[in-house]
Amino acid sequence: MTNYESDLLRVLEQRGYIHQMTDAAGLDTLAAKQIVPGYIGFDATAPSLHIGSLVQIIMLRRLQQAGHKPVVVMGGGTTRIGDPTGRDESRKMLTDATIEANIASIRAVFDKLLTFGDGPTDAIMVNNHDWLGQLGYIELLQEVGTHFTINRMLSFDSVRLRLEREQPMTFLEFNYMILQGYDFRHLSHTMGVRLQMGGSDQWGNIVNGMELGRRMDGADLFGLTTPLLTTADGAKMGKTAAGAVWLNEDQLPAYDFWQYWRNVDDRDVGKFLRLFTDLPLDEIARLEALEGAEINAAKVVLANEVTGLVRGKDAAIRAEETARETFAGSGAGEDLPTLATGAEGMRIAALLTDIGLTASNGEAKRKLAEGAVKLEGETITDPAHLVLPDEGQTLRLSLGKKRHALVQR
Repeated sequence: MTNYESDLLRVLEQRGYIHQMTDAAGLDTLAAKQIVPGYIGFDATAPSLHIGSLVQIIMLRRLQQAGHKPVVVMGGGTTRIGDPTGRDESRKMLTDATIEANIASIRAVFDKLLTFGDGPTDAIMVNNHDWLGQLGYIELLQEVGTHFTINRMLSFDSVRLRLEREQPMTFLEFNYMILQGYDFRHLSHTMGVRLQMGGSDQWGNIVNGMELGRRMDGADLFGLTTPLLTTADGAKMGKTAAGAVWLNEDQLPAYDFWQYWRNVDDRDVGKFLRLFTDLPLDEIARLEALEGAEINAAKVVLANEVTGLVRGKDAAIRAEETARETFAGSGAGEDLPTLATGAEGMRIAALLTDIGLTASNGEAKRKLAEGAVKLEGETITDPAHLVLPDEGQTLRLSLGKKRHALVQR
């Protein structure tokens, strides 16, 4: 454990956020003596971010808790191009109206986790389309493009892997790293931002921006990345059989969000408590030391804390009550996902997918064949089974022991 002088790096290290830093000693000294504005960028490709982005959002929260200034950069400009990092194919192009609507929707989560305002350590949200959209392309190439070499750009994993797999990369996407680098330079030049943070896959883009700021302005900038976040079984964080775990309520009900955290692997409890909650480290140490059935109590704490931060305390309380009612068998649980079949009913395979218990009809058919689906406690195996509740009746649909939903007329 490094003996950092600043609260910022001490907290980030203790809680497991640090993977790489460009100049740990320099950043530590800076953060110990003055307010450091730091930013993370988020593209607006959907109406919600998912929990793969939550570690970055919480890291901005840690920055603010340590007395520094979080800058949230929404990629209104870069979303129009698409980050090739980690992708085998080009991203679907979105309309301006869709991007703006996505940004407005995503803002809700940041409002819960950060304090926005005009104070020195208050968070601000900016849209990189405000400056990228003003750049003439020829002027951009003249001013910025000379600081990038094709040799270096071709060496980045985001480009090299796509070429090795013979997947096409458009020239538009190839420009993404230039624009992200320009973001850091612009924020440094106009707002005094000194630090960019991001996931480990963004290391090359972050270093590009630092070097651009140094070459164009002589700026002394810093970069910090988080480890690739995987679960104990090696799976990528936030991916489930039913799809992504979205942060916004409109994309995923609070009960399902709560259940994701309640059902994590025992081995992940301590790590997730450190990364995703504000609980003191000594309390986390006590919780992760629990064994056997007692570890389930720690998982409930994890689910309540994360849901409380992201969805609000009331949502966490309702989700826990619903889980208690559901698993105790004493009630249906008001907060369970609910779907109305209409007067004609629905085939159970389609119903499982529409209600979100399975990601596709193919998966629904497999689960039915495995005997994993129950309707009102009775195992159903026929994908064509018609589900048609009586008027005013509510049926309980279950996938395995932990996932439940309600079906009504």
